[in-house]
Amino acid sequence: MIDELDLAFDEKADRTKPRHRRSRGGKGRTSAAFLLTFVLLAVLGGGVYLGYNKVRDFFTAADYDGPGTGTAQVQIKESATLTDMGNALVDADVVKSTAAFVNAADANPQGHNIRSGTYNLRKQMAAKDAVTLLLDPKSRVSTGVTIPEGKTAKQVYALLSKATNIPVKDFEEAAKDPVALGVPAFWFNRTDGQKPARSIEGFLFPDTYEFQPKGTAEQVLQTMVAHFLKVAEKIDFVNTVQKERKISPYEALTVASLAQAEAGNEADLGKVARVAYNRIYSGSFPCSCLQFDVGINYYYQLTGRPTKPSKDMTLAELTDPKNPYRTHNKPGLTPTPINNPGQAALEGAMKPPAGQWLYFVAIDKQGHSAFATTLDGQRKNEAIARKNGVL
Repeated sequence: MIDELDLAFDEKADRTKPRHRRSRGGKGRTSAAFLLTFVLLAVLGGGVYLGYNKVRDFFTAADYDGPGTGTAQVQIKESATLTDMGNALVDADVVKSTAAFVNAADANPQGHNIRSGTYNLRKQMAAKDAVTLLLDPKSRVSTGVTIPEGKTAKQVYALLSKATNIPVKDFEEAAKDPVALGVPAFWFNRTDGQKPARSIEGFLFPDTYEFQPKGTAEQVLQTMVAHFLKVAEKIDFVNTVQKERKISPYEALTVASLAQAEAGNEADLGKVARVAYNRIYSGSFPCSCLQFDVGINYYYQLTGRPTKPSKDMTLAELTDPKNPYRTHNKPGLTPTPINNPGQAALEGAMKPPAGQWLYFVAIDKQGHSAFATTLDGQRKNEAIARKNGVL
């Protein structure tokens, strides 16, 4: 029975596709395929061999062995990605491939915490060793300098020069064009009728900076200006003073600098700013004159003269018509800011507390001031200051 079924099947298969043709055709195709494969490998073999290293690198991330030799200084830019860092390291021949560096950084628990800056590394390092050095603070080359609040531009230049070894005259030259350093031109507009005077004063934001080695005076000042603009934007300084104070940002910045110079502590910055606004803009103070002594000393510093305590200033010095920064018997603000105020002073000038104060005086050696709305109140506060040995 089985033989008959097999015979029937074979006969049916023979009618549709002869068995001897099927067998010969299958063998021919196999041979042809083998021959074609052999020929292709023979023709392409050289190219495959030549590209092997590149293919291998793509899959295995070429890397150097060992800790490396010699020295290489590499700058990691602000906001650089791991790929950006790897590219910079490859360009300096510190690591062999960007992929190896990225893989090593990903494998290191701290690998994504590499900071911007300039680093002392070695050439032809294993990627994992390069990551380790980039995470080592001792490998980071930087010039750190702290600029306190309330320093004048001349004082800032001296601090910067000491930290960077860039001559003071280079900073003075670079500062002649604040707009070229990044200060938008609109910052020098005024609404108080005074002639605009462009100065870098006020825009060198006080903070701790780390400057790159071999930087220029222009680059250093540009960094500080950019930081000022970032802080001003964060606290919405420009829009707020224009909308709520109805004055230009430059006038408010000048008030912030005056408050920074006059206030003995941070808590009084806003109140001092309020006194300045009340004296100049309220119409309730004689001649709308500011009558702050700090403008006198600022001009003395600009012109190379020794500064002096307020108690030692004569009436002639306070009212000297040749001094453009005098605020006695001269209405309005100083021509420019008189120092570089910090964020608290900016906020105090932007949103000072409500009050009708027209007077203030330091009443203790901790720098606290007492504020008054009348001259009689001021006299009483001055008596307290004398009792405490301040006046």
